[in-house]
Amino acid sequence: MRHRSLLILTTALTTGALTLSACGSRDDNKGSDNGGKKTTVTIGVDAPLTGSLSAIGQGIKNSVDLAVKTANKNNEVKGVTFKIEPLDDQAVPASGQQNATKLAADTSVLGAVGPLNSGVAQSMQRVFANANLTQVSPANTNPALSQGDKWGQGKKSRPFKTYFRTATTDIIQGRFAAQYLYNDAKKRKAFVVDDKQTYGAGLATIFSQEFKRLGGQVVGTDHLTTKETDFSSTANKIKNSGADSVYFGGQYPEGGLLSGQTKRAGANVPVMGGDGIYDPAFIKAAGGNNNGDLATSVGYPVQQLDSAKTFIKDYAAQNYKDPYAAYGGYSYDAAWAIIQSVKKVMNDNNGKLPSDARGKVVDAMSTVSFQGVTGKVSFDQYGDTTNKQLTVYTVKDGKWTTVKSATFKE
Repeated sequence: MRHRSLLILTTALTTGALTLSACGSRDDNKGSDNGGKKTTVTIGVDAPLTGSLSAIGQGIKNSVDLAVKTANKNNEVKGVTFKIEPLDDQAVPASGQQNATKLAADTSVLGAVGPLNSGVAQSMQRVFANANLTQVSPANTNPALSQGDKWGQGKKSRPFKTYFRTATTDIIQGRFAAQYLYNDAKKRKAFVVDDKQTYGAGLATIFSQEFKRLGGQVVGTDHLTTKETDFSSTANKIKNSGADSVYFGGQYPEGGLLSGQTKRAGANVPVMGGDGIYDPAFIKAAGGNNNGDLATSVGYPVQQLDSAKTFIKDYAAQNYKDPYAAYGGYSYDAAWAIIQSVKKVMNDNNGKLPSDARGKVVDAMSTVSFQGVTGKVSFDQYGDTTNKQLTVYTVKDGKWTTVKSATFKE
C-alpha cells in the first residue's frame, strides 16, 4: 500500500518556527551546547487521520509521536529537539500531494513518515524527491514505488532515491499468501477480487500469478468500488463459480463487507487478503461469523517480539486514544531511522546541521542499521526493507489469531 501498501504521532502542529539555512529551526526556550540553544527538527507524518482508515492512521501518527518523545527524553541527538507535524490525507492521493508540498516547504522538516496507501504515495514521491526530502512509509507495499513500473518484467530501477519503507513489498506478500492458501490451506480454486486501487489491484495480480504457478485455478475475477457497500453481485458470482476460497486485494472496510455478503449469499468459503484487511474493523464490518477468514501482514506479530516489549509498554503509558494497530511498530522504526540519520549527519559535521542537511539525511538513510521494534531495520539498494518476515492470521472467535510466521525465501 500500501500499502500499503500502501504505507507511515500526536503532538501539536509546528508552524511559524524561525528557520535556518541549515534546514532546522531554533527554539530559544531550550538549552543546548550550541550557544545555549537547540535546533528543532520536524518529522512530518502523513496518514488517513479521519475517515474509514483512521483506525490505522492514528496508530501511525501516535507511534511516530512516541519515537520523537523517546528521542527527546533520551537526548538521542545532542543539540536537537524533535517534533512532529501530522497531516491528514484521508487516503486521497490529491490530499497526500498537498501535504507533501506543505512539508517540503517547511525547512525544519528533515524527513516524513507515511503514507499508508500506495496510491497516495505515488502522488507524493516526486514532491519529496524534488525537495530532496526523505520519505519512509511504514505500510506501502506496491513494488513499483521502489523498483519502478517494469519490476514485473525483471527490470528493476529505483525511481526516487528519497523513498524508503519499513514494510515489505507485495511481491513478497502476494506470493506468501498464495503459497499458504495452496500449500497449507489446500485450496485449489480461488476467486480473485480487487478494489481497482494501486495497492489492491497490484496485490491481487501477484497473488493470482503465484497461485496459478503452484497449480491452483483462478475460477473468476471481479472488481468493486471503494466506499460502496453493496457487493451482492460479486458475492453471487463467487457462489456460482464453485470457488473454495476468495482472495481480496483491498482494504478492510470493503473486505469485511465482501466477506459477510459472500457468506450470506451461501458461499461458505474463507476470504483472504493482505495487510489492508488485517484490522479488527474487518471482522466488525463482516457483521457475522467469519471464522476462518485469512490475512497476511508484514513482519511478525509485534506483541510476540521481544524487541517490541518496550515499545508496547511505552505506548500504553502515553494513554493514546487509539491503538498502535497494524503499522505502529513499523511507524516507530520509520521515525527512528530518520532520527538515526539526523544523528549521523550531525556527528559527521561536528555536531551541527550542514546547509544541505536534507540531502545528507537521504544519504545517511542508506547506511542505517539498528535493532528496532520490528527487528533488524536496514534498507537495500531500492530503499526497501531487508526484513522479509511475514505472518498469516485467521479469524477465530471474533479475533485475529496467528497461524504461521515465516521469513520469505525466493
